[in-house]
Amino acid sequence: MIQGLSGKRIVVGVGGGIAAFKAVEVVRHLQRAQAEVRVVMTPSATRFVGPTTLSGLTGRAAVTDLWDPRYPGEVHVELSAWAQGCIVAPATQNTLARLKIGMADDALLATLACMACPTVLAPAMHERMWNGPANQRNVAQLREDGYTFAGPVTGPLASGHTGMGRMQEPEEIVAILGTLLDDAPSGLHQDLTGRRVLISAGPTQEDLDPVRYITNRSSGRMGFALARAARDRGAEVVVVAGATEVSPPAGVRVVKVRSARDMQAAIDDALDGLDALVMTAAVADYRPAERAEHKLKKQTDEAPITIELVKNPDILAELGRRRATTRPFLVGFAMETRDIVKYARRKLREKRVDLIVANEASVAFGGDDNEATLVTPEGDTTLPRMSKLALAHRIWDHVSSAL
Repeated sequence: MIQGLSGKRIVVGVGGGIAAFKAVEVVRHLQRAQAEVRVVMTPSATRFVGPTTLSGLTGRAAVTDLWDPRYPGEVHVELSAWAQGCIVAPATQNTLARLKIGMADDALLATLACMACPTVLAPAMHERMWNGPANQRNVAQLREDGYTFAGPVTGPLASGHTGMGRMQEPEEIVAILGTLLDDAPSGLHQDLTGRRVLISAGPTQEDLDPVRYITNRSSGRMGFALARAARDRGAEVVVVAGATEVSPPAGVRVVKVRSARDMQAAIDDALDGLDALVMTAAVADYRPAERAEHKLKKQTDEAPITIELVKNPDILAELGRRRATTRPFLVGFAMETRDIVKYARRKLREKRVDLIVANEASVAFGGDDNEATLVTPEGDTTLPRMSKLALAHRIWDHVSSAL
């Protein structure tokens, strides 16, 4: 479950764009995190998603009018006083522009004008609109005014094009607000500003021949969640990624690799000036001793075939051995199916790292959630099941404190 939202009172503002239908999922994720939700919509938003849908989810009528007779006083004043946090999703170019200059001529903008709580803006618009000079000036001013932006990200747009401007996924938007409201001291303050971090992500692939390879079930989701969280906390982020199932977050540098040796070379090239290195990639322990030049043909008889494997470099252990100082801070992952903490503690000692994130394979592989134990020389911290983005922030909390 996303942390930091249980019992919190959250206003969800909905702007008038095609992504307005995703506000339904924003509300549902907030409710799963045990937050109380009220919705306020621009008139244009009601053309994309019905107020009745959002009213049915929240149990409270969605506010669409400054003159709403169901509120005895001023609806925008009451909503803003009630709220402990706010999300605007989607935040259209029009909404951002009017918010920037202080307009308050509809229920959403008037409510935002009164807000004194953390507010997350989740933009959604065409790529050319997002990159337009006027919009970028507005975004820069809103950041300076203290608003937190969630996205946008690169992906398919309503126009059929692919580009920067797609609204960030609803769960990630909610997780960012949860981190802002969490009691943890780091929160989403820019505690990694000026830090340079490297994250390895996804599986490696070890070729047998031009069409076959040995790999594992890693999706890359945990590594990209760590990259997204570090980016949002102000770090300069480099990701060395194998063949992942998901796209990397915007605003980070990605180096694509294939094999374990490719990954080791890419990490070595990026080591200078690193403050922290997080090895979440599932690096193959072994590779075929030889790679066939042509596709291996199926045998005509029933005799078994034998493939000779040789050991791959242990990237994390090598990094631990080579460190002359405490930099970079090293984080490893231990993916196990039994005796998880026992093996993690042995890995911590033998590989000379600062933190091991121990998790169980059936939970960690593939899905959007994870549960883990943070294993350090000082002791263990067992965390409940949560989104991978929320877990990423917990890991960076520890790293930031150590740095």
